[in-house]
Amino acid sequence: MTGAPSGQPARLALATLARLRPGARGPAYDPRRCSIGHVHLGLGNFHRAHQAVHADTALASGEHRWAIAGVNLRNPARAAALGPQDGLYTLLEREASGTRARIIGSIRQTLCAHSQPNHLLERLAVPETRIVSLTITEKGYGIAHDGALDVARADIAADLQGAWPPRSALGWLAAGIRERMNRHPQAGLTLLSCDNLSRNGQTLQQALRQFLLAQQATNSVHWIERHASFPDSMVDRIVPATTHLDEQQALALTGLEDAWPVGAEGFSQWVLEDRFAAGRPDWARSGVQFTTEVAGWELMKLRLLNAAHSCIAYLGDPAGFDTVDTAISSPEIRAFVDAFWRNEASPCLPASVRPLALGHCQRLLDRFDNPAIGHRTRQIAMDGSMKIPLRWLPTLRMRLEQGQPVKALCFAIAAWIRYLAGIDERGRRYPVVDPAADRLGPLAAQADPALAARSVMHDVGVFGDLGQSQALTREIAGALASLRELGSTAALRKAGWQAS
Repeated sequence: MTGAPSGQPARLALATLARLRPGARGPAYDPRRCSIGHVHLGLGNFHRAHQAVHADTALASGEHRWAIAGVNLRNPARAAALGPQDGLYTLLEREASGTRARIIGSIRQTLCAHSQPNHLLERLAVPETRIVSLTITEKGYGIAHDGALDVARADIAADLQGAWPPRSALGWLAAGIRERMNRHPQAGLTLLSCDNLSRNGQTLQQALRQFLLAQQATNSVHWIERHASFPDSMVDRIVPATTHLDEQQALALTGLEDAWPVGAEGFSQWVLEDRFAAGRPDWARSGVQFTTEVAGWELMKLRLLNAAHSCIAYLGDPAGFDTVDTAISSPEIRAFVDAFWRNEASPCLPASVRPLALGHCQRLLDRFDNPAIGHRTRQIAMDGSMKIPLRWLPTLRMRLEQGQPVKALCFAIAAWIRYLAGIDERGRRYPVVDPAADRLGPLAAQADPALAARSVMHDVGVFGDLGQSQALTREIAGALASLRELGSTAALRKAGWQAS
């Protein structure tokens, strides 16, 4: 229903777009004239503030065959929120100077894979679908610490046994490829990871290949080798979780009620390897950078932006800094992040992007300072056991191999171990959202900082062989003891990280 009782705001939908308030931007095309050519797995805030926005611009330019079917694998609530709105939602682009509202119309179908499996299978199989993209977070790829497929993980194991509907993204891709191969064997497909993984396209390809081989689906392996492409990509935009305040602001700016708006910073970047098996929209018109070498950009994002975000979260959240902008306003945390970048992270970047690091870090500080974003440190802190091996540990290993100091990295790891215990600096408990929380939480909570650090560092699922270094563990234990005793800001001051 799009109508509303007298005095009540109308719900955002195609039928109510004409009521959009002046100043709010609606789709510059008729979404009903667009057909779906792109399926996205992981219908969340990031996709809606990033890839779907580029798709919206392409549709507005007349490329009407590139609308999106947005899919959530398990949770039906997200699809249900957009369904009554005809897939429309409000993008709130926030800068310190103000907020702009834009209605995005590129998502023309919303699906929950678990409750609508046949609909998703059909979408994956038809030749009109030429791109399948993913934002399923680092843990969604089912990769163990050694790079092999984690066949013991519950969802992967179930899918390898033929679960229907599939439980994992890899299971769905395998099912879709099998159906596509049987019905339209010559119809090419691009599988596009948009997650924070180094060489994410290659990672997806290797994970899917291992999954298919474990299924003994060699015909599917041969098919993807001939008819599929897996471009590498780097995505960058700060997109917090939606709050009630977002809903209120969307209503105030548009005049229409939106059950699931999304807020984001004004900055957005997408660097893509131009390797598409069945065509693509002209995303360059909306600022996408196409290149033959994405790896350097990926590593700069992971080791500067993402790595700093994790530092800020594990130092800031237990200290009572709820958002990134409040945490980075602390002179001690700001000085630590700057030292982490300059002394340890930037020198380990590839030579192709290392000269860009200084200017890039200054822009990151400007983005972190933006008070309009409200990016919550608790949100960033989620799933640390999956993020740390990508964001911190490659730099740590490189520094150790070079015989270089790793003081900041050790302090960051100590902050994560303290965070795993689930108790803030005021003694209040908080939930630790992490797939390894049950395993690592009790280890991190041990009273002896040296024992806690040693126990967590011995977890090979996160640290591999790094826990065998007694010197490294001692330094982490010392930082952990200081953080527990003094709290984040005082411990940082004591360690020498403070504004000059």
